[in-house]
Amino acid sequence: MTPPRPAPGRLKNPADQGRRRFLTTVALGGATIVGATSLGAVDADAAFIAPLEPLDPAVARSAFVEGRIQRIDGSVLDIAGSHGDRARVRLTSATSVWKAGVATAEEIEAGDGLYARGVPMPDGTVAADAVWVNIVNLYATVRGIEQDRLHLTHGAHRIVGHLSPATTSASYPRTAPTSDLSRLRVGDGAQVLGAWRPADGAVDVVRVSVGPPPGRVR
Repeated sequence: MTPPRPAPGRLKNPADQGRRRFLTTVALGGATIVGATSLGAVDADAAFIAPLEPLDPAVARSAFVEGRIQRIDGSVLDIAGSHGDRARVRLTSATSVWKAGVATAEEIEAGDGLYARGVPMPDGTVAADAVWVNIVNLYATVRGIEQDRLHLTHGAHRIVGHLSPATTSASYPRTAPTSDLSRLRVGDGAQVLGAWRPADGAVDVVRVSVGPPPGRVR
């Protein structure tokens, strides 16, 4: 998954620069400058919606960062992007964290994959309003079904999808998401949304949506 990364807006006049300096001071001080309720929700689906404009006109258009966390220095995450780029994401008291569900900054670890949305700052960091840790969104074929896991194939890759009665839901054609997974069948194609486990490459399944890939009508 390679999310879009819109370029941050440029400052156009000294007044904008003054507002940005103010916002930087607020962000680095840990106050709530802009939160997930302003730029959008922090659930798994929100990671893949089109960029939203901030409600505060003094805040630049959302910036996006994706990649692997190389190290954590206090509240700053050093990110190696999937295209060879580098970025630094700053966590504040406004930052909402998703890691297979609502999580805390303390649950973020070096080696995790990360997708972040936030406000670009003059010091080169992105002050994150929301981060999604290890989020995956892939189309797979169900090759095996057990009580607590699915065996999936995605291209040439075999993936174990761990199921949780508390958090996993299924979506079938023309039905709302449900906790009932009994209608899943071997051979089904499905969009799988979940959280990757860096230690073993498995996925904690948040939702499995049975049907053709996006853009294809059955």
